[in-house]
This record gives sequence, structure tokens and C-alpha cells, in this order.
Amino acid sequence: MRMYNPPHPGEIIKDFCIEALDLTVTDAAKSLGVTRKTFSALLNGRSGISPEMALRLSKVFGRSPEGWLKLQLQYDLWKAQQGIDLKSLKRIKAA
Repeated sequence: MRMYNPPHPGEIIKDFCIEALDLTVTDAAKSLGVTRKTFSALLNGRSGISPEMALRLSKVFGRSPEGWLKLQLQYDLWKAQQGIDLKSLKRIKAA
């Protein structure tokens, strides 16, 4: 079952990693080995968690890479559901 209106993963990172650990965006970006601009885009919802970023987040903040990617997948699926009408589609059945 998919979550209703899940937060963007950047919000979760901001709340549970940056603010909870009292880090600056610059310090967190350095720890992740990415630019401040790249990390800021993620935190502000302008980009998502790529497999590479999931590996970095896992190493620096914990949680499995799959867990980070699952947050992104839940968010992406929910967003897609908001913009697509599937009512007219029918399942193809075997003859």
C-alpha cells in the first residue's frame, strides 16, 4: 500500500539528518562528497535521490541504499498518480 502524499525525500533528509544532527548544508555536502548546489537541490525538492546518492546517503547517514531509494520511489509514484488517469485502461487477459 502506497503512502498518501509522502514528503519529498529532501524534507526527510533535512529533518532527520541535517537539523537533527545540527549540520550545515555545506558540511553535509562535503561529507557526502557532492557540491553544496547538488545537495541543496535535493533538500529543496528540485532533484531526487539517484542510486549514486542513495549509496552516499547510506554511508554517511545510515539506512540502506534501498531504503533511501524506496523513499524516492514512493514519492515519485504518488506524484505520477496525481497526473495520470488510468480509468480507461483495461487489463489484458490470457485467451
